[in-house]
Amino acid sequence: MAANDLIRRALAPYADDLVIATKVGPLLDDDGVPSSQAGPDELRGLVEDNLRTLGVERLDLVYLRVGGLNPPGGESISDRFAVLAELREEGLIRHLGISNVDIALLDEALAIAPVAAVQNSFHVQDRGDTELLARCEKDGIAFVPFFPLGGGLRPIDQTRLTAVMRRHGATAAQIALAWLLATSPAALAIPGTGSLDHLEENMGAGRIRLTPEDLAALEQD
Repeated sequence: MAANDLIRRALAPYADDLVIATKVGPLLDDDGVPSSQAGPDELRGLVEDNLRTLGVERLDLVYLRVGGLNPPGGESISDRFAVLAELREEGLIRHLGISNVDIALLDEALAIAPVAAVQNSFHVQDRGDTELLARCEKDGIAFVPFFPLGGGLRPIDQTRLTAVMRRHGATAAQIALAWLLATSPAALAIPGTGSLDHLEENMGAGRIRLTPEDLAALEQD
C-alpha cells in the first residue's frame, strides 16, 4: 500500500473532481512479486485496506485484476466480481473495473454489475485487444491500456516509429500515445513517469494530430 500512502500525503485533502483508481486481486509474496490471486473471501479485506490507506470512505474505481502474467481468459471471475458488486451496493465502491480480461470475461462481469473500465495491455505494436476496445467504445466503457509505451513482455520497437517521429518532430513515446488517443475515444492513456520532464513529454502527445498516412504506417505488422 506504499502507493496509497504517497497519494494520500501528496493529494489529501482530495479535490472533489479527483478520481483515484485502485486494483485488487493479485497477492504479493515476500519479495513483492504477485504470486497468487485473492479469493472471494479475501477481497473485502483488500478493499478495506485501500479505504484505510487512502483515507477515504468510498473508492472511486476498483479494478479486479485477473490472472498473473498469463494472457486474458481461461478462468471464471463471477464469484470474485460478485463480491465487489456487493461492496458497490454497500457504498464502499463507486465504480467497478476489470483488468487482464477478454470479451467473454467482460460479458461475465456485465451480467453481474456495470463495468466502468477495462484495463489491458495494449499499445501501437500490441493490438491484440482491438476487438475488445471496439466493444468498450460501443458500450460506453473506458478502455485503459497499461504499458501504453511498451514494457512488460511486449516492448515497442522504436525503429518502426522513426518515419512518423521525424514527420512530427516528436519522440517515440509521444507518437505511441498520439496513436493510442487517435485509435478510439474510449481509450485513456496511463503512462507512468517519475520526472516532470517525462510528464511534459507525455502531455505533448495531446498536441499531435496523426494523418491517415501516419496511422497506416504505424499499424503495419
